[in-house]
Amino acid sequence: MADDSNRLVRLLCRPKPLNTKGSDPGIHFWLIGSPFFPPLTVASFLRRIHALPSAASPDLPKESEDLRTLIPRGFEVVGALASGDDAHARAAVDAARTLRNLLYGEGTDRPVIGAVCGFDSGELRFFVSESENATGLESISSVIEERDSKKFVWENGCLLHCELPIKLPLYYSLKNPTDVEKSYVQATEAVIAKLRDPQAVYLLETSNKASQDISPPVIIRGLQLDFSTDLSKIKALADDDDGFDASSLSCSYFPISSKAGSPVFSAELKSYHFSPPGILHPITVFYELSFGETEMKQVEVRRSLHSRLGLPYDRPLLRISNALDFSKLNNNDMVSLQKGSTLLRDVHIGIPSSGVTGGTVSLVQGSYEYFHYLHDGYNDSGWGCAYRSLQTIISWFRLQNYTSIEVPSHREIQQTLVEIGDKDPSFVGSRDWIGAIELSFVLDKLLGVTCKVINVRSGAELPERCRELALHFENQSTPVMIGVYMTKFWLSQRQMTRRCCSL
Repeated sequence: MADDSNRLVRLLCRPKPLNTKGSDPGIHFWLIGSPFFPPLTVASFLRRIHALPSAASPDLPKESEDLRTLIPRGFEVVGALASGDDAHARAAVDAARTLRNLLYGEGTDRPVIGAVCGFDSGELRFFVSESENATGLESISSVIEERDSKKFVWENGCLLHCELPIKLPLYYSLKNPTDVEKSYVQATEAVIAKLRDPQAVYLLETSNKASQDISPPVIIRGLQLDFSTDLSKIKALADDDDGFDASSLSCSYFPISSKAGSPVFSAELKSYHFSPPGILHPITVFYELSFGETEMKQVEVRRSLHSRLGLPYDRPLLRISNALDFSKLNNNDMVSLQKGSTLLRDVHIGIPSSGVTGGTVSLVQGSYEYFHYLHDGYNDSGWGCAYRSLQTIISWFRLQNYTSIEVPSHREIQQTLVEIGDKDPSFVGSRDWIGAIELSFVLDKLLGVTCKVINVRSGAELPERCRELALHFENQSTPVMIGVYMTKFWLSQRQMTRRCCSL
């Protein structure tokens, strides 16, 4: 391996701590860069999470499926990191090249980085393969760690979000569920074929007409659109088609009313873009909207993403409420503007001390909005106390991004209790009280959060519960509701079950 002292690797970040002591050699991270950055620049390290069952080798087809949607255009895989000695750099380069071929196709040959992390020292060493035909690797001894990485990224590029809302409903027999992927691919490619019509012309212009500094419109033709797909096998539906080739039928051929006896499967996928901490570039995630965010399938999807991105498991960073809102971005700022609110927030701040000598203050952690009687002109005086407490508690979960649901109204709270069978239908629209037990039912239904209710016979027993309350605020930090007609403590537990609502 030759040493080239004239070249350097530029790191905009470092990989998460990698414990290689006693581990088998293997690929642990993919190196992400951009053709718009100087050569051999690494913008992020994405963990390899799929491996072949019989070896430590990465499952490259599965990895490519994940990374194809996760990495935005303008960024690409530029290398891989393996554990072991310098000899394992070749395996890292070969894995990265194979992954690039799966992601971007043949003919995308460019220099690829092979990094290795020593078993004992944990030191990173970098090697470069100039091309797929190169037999040797160059050792790069010069490594620069960029001080202001975020500034470096956004001075060399900008975020361009293009959205074309197209819905492709698919109807297929559940007897052959494997056909859905083929049907979806063909339907997508048929749309692409129409968009790339040589006679089609597109005018691209900025949506921010009020800005003084706007770019002039750009005109492109359909053939200039690059979707990187093979359209040779697309079969258009002819006017005289008798409808026997199900793979080429239009959606209008499958009205649900005429298929009353057939089971219908419906799934809606939507893309969301996130800018999680520690990741310099945005990522794209597709979520299926058929299930709620606390459904186990969605939780496992987010858990897998947290693992790949090196994100903590006890913070909600990839929920829908965390997604970037491009309609509210400030120029190049990646932080969306918060919607204004007429509610007071964090009303406990500034309350004078109780004056207890040697006492310890235990407080809720995080922000909440204070819902109170008569808010928004709704008269719930004398009966709406617990409803308002529940709304305040749900606002805490919203502001901490544990959920994206709206704070429910009194009627919606009542409807939830009816749906779970706790109340009769006549309860909806009434002015009946609810208490801590009902709150726990609603929180479990809407958020998947379990609760603990503590009964005390009088206020005189409250001091006996102080240690338990202090421990709750130390470990859980969620708000506590205190009932009035019977003294009850309601403690929301964020991680009482394996559903791990933080993800």
